[in-house]
Amino acid sequence: MVELRKRKNPPSNVTAAPSKKSTPSAAAAAAKKNRGGDRDLSNAEASTDTVPSGKLKTGDTIKLQGFGGEIETHDGEKTTLEQLVDRSQSGVVLFTYPKASTPGCTTQACLFRDNFTPLTATGFSIYGLSSDSPKSNSKFKEKQSLPFQLLCDPGASLIGAIGMKKSPKGTVRGVFVVGKHGRVEAVEPGGPAATVDVVRKLIQGQDGALEETAEGPTGGEKGAGE
Repeated sequence: MVELRKRKNPPSNVTAAPSKKSTPSAAAAAAKKNRGGDRDLSNAEASTDTVPSGKLKTGDTIKLQGFGGEIETHDGEKTTLEQLVDRSQSGVVLFTYPKASTPGCTTQACLFRDNFTPLTATGFSIYGLSSDSPKSNSKFKEKQSLPFQLLCDPGASLIGAIGMKKSPKGTVRGVFVVGKHGRVEAVEPGGPAATVDVVRKLIQGQDGALEETAEGPTGGEKGAGE
């Protein structure tokens, strides 16, 4: 009689894939790839941003549409830098000040008041700009008899866009001048008198250029003859 024995299954030579061990490295690689993708996206977004802000210098050209967001005049009118430039003859002067009715800010505003006629001679419109409320700026304007509007920017959107925002909060005293086509004519921090001087020198330079254009090179032939 033949005895039947149950055959044992041969040992399997197939090795299971170390899926669990490879998971952390795969996850790390995926995370690294994602982080790289985020950086690329950020750079792509930055490269398509056509509205430079915060680090402006004289000679730059800004896109006025949307620049600095919406602000408010001391009497409650909503406006933008683009609208202010459109209304002006030659461009806009913004002098920034930390807080209405304080000594330094009063000095600065009154200097612009006292020099208002010569500073606007070439068609620039002057505005004060701070993060004060319309109520505070209205009192400031009335008390000092200021001949220009005061702009209220509590969120510091325009103040930050022109590079006059302190960190973490507050406003740097300074002046920003922009022409009709978005060219930055001046952007400088400074004391009360210094901010007026920046605009005065700019206006004097424009006056000289206008006079030279109107009169022509009158001294050129005389100098050549001598």
